[in-house]
Amino acid sequence: MKPEVEGAIAEIRAAFPDATVTARDDGQGGAYVIVDAPGIGTAYVTSTSWVGFRITFQYPYADTYPHFVRGDLARCDRSPLCEGLSAGHTFEERPAIQVSRRSNHLDPRTETALIKLQKVLEWLRNR
Repeated sequence: MKPEVEGAIAEIRAAFPDATVTARDDGQGGAYVIVDAPGIGTAYVTSTSWVGFRITFQYPYADTYPHFVRGDLARCDRSPLCEGLSAGHTFEERPAIQVSRRSNHLDPRTETALIKLQKVLEWLRNR
């Protein structure tokens, strides 16, 4: 893994001390990352989920996109999942729902892998 990717993973671990953060080298300088059990809000049947994404070797100049969450994500009110969420995916051999929240105008100084993860979690909580 490139040092920038290792640094991003360390930053995520520090921000989520009560979560299990795993990272697997992707063989190209990046990593596949899974953060287990961050809170995703009370709108969902299960208020926690793992969140997975890939940090590519181009980091910090490439977006961490897309993110994935548990494949059985469902709303408490039984309404369909909102736009930006699509079922039928896998991430690191786990059934997954893809969370599409692309950063179109990435600024590597202000859009770190951690900040992007926090934005995705906040977006999920407010759906």
